[in-house]
Amino acid sequence: MSATSGLAMVEAAPSAALRPYVTRLCAYREHYAEPVTRSEMAMPGSVLVLAFGTPMEAGGQRVRAFGGGLGDRFTVTRVAGPSEGVEVFLTPFGARRLYGLPMRHLTNRVVPISDLLGPRADAFVERLAETASWRARLALADRLLSERIAAGPELGPELPWAWARLLETGGRLSVASLADALGWSHRHLVARFHDQVGLPPKTAARVIRFGRALRLLRAGTAPAVAAAECGFYDQAHMNREFRVLGDTTPGQIRPRPGGAAPASWAS
Repeated sequence: MSATSGLAMVEAAPSAALRPYVTRLCAYREHYAEPVTRSEMAMPGSVLVLAFGTPMEAGGQRVRAFGGGLGDRFTVTRVAGPSEGVEVFLTPFGARRLYGLPMRHLTNRVVPISDLLGPRADAFVERLAETASWRARLALADRLLSERIAAGPELGPELPWAWARLLETGGRLSVASLADALGWSHRHLVARFHDQVGLPPKTAARVIRFGRALRLLRAGTAPAVAAAECGFYDQAHMNREFRVLGDTTPGQIRPRPGGAAPASWAS
């Protein structure tokens, strides 16, 4: 990549304090000769973009720094000019504590950062913009996010436990099994998922299963094998899910000689 065209990024491991709430932290810069439109795949987490430069289009809005909740569909973005900043991949519980809002209010939404973090949000982004070194920028973002999340609402252990079980099983654990293990009714489990995750448990499991299928396909697993391993009814079922959640097909994801899978928030 040249210094003036394309995408460059540097990733940093979240600090120990941030690790339960953030799965990925990266500084980036992108600039293209022409506008670039992407379909960003649904993922089992929340994306926070602390950007400065040319605003981009995301979810039908023109935004610069923004966040949101989990979704059960892909999101269209369009980059039309040079931009840089820090991109943060939050767990549902990291987003719940960071924003201090029931996650159901953010499902399938793109929200300007000032609406999520209040009057200090612009100063947060300005400090990142004034920090020239990417590593220093990532360290600053880590520190500020850790402080904000630590001040957020305390969450009980039940939902993180249930979420971990869904991740471990690739979304194949039944909602009834989760409710029984927790000693909760189905209605109570769904209500708690809406508050702390933003999606009902069955839909969250769909997104997790989609993510597992993506990883298998990118590793070279045949679509029919991936469909069986991930618990889809058949390959046609997996194809439908990929269109809804990723605006793509399994055949477009599986690597081919000389080819590459499209970039995505879920990459």
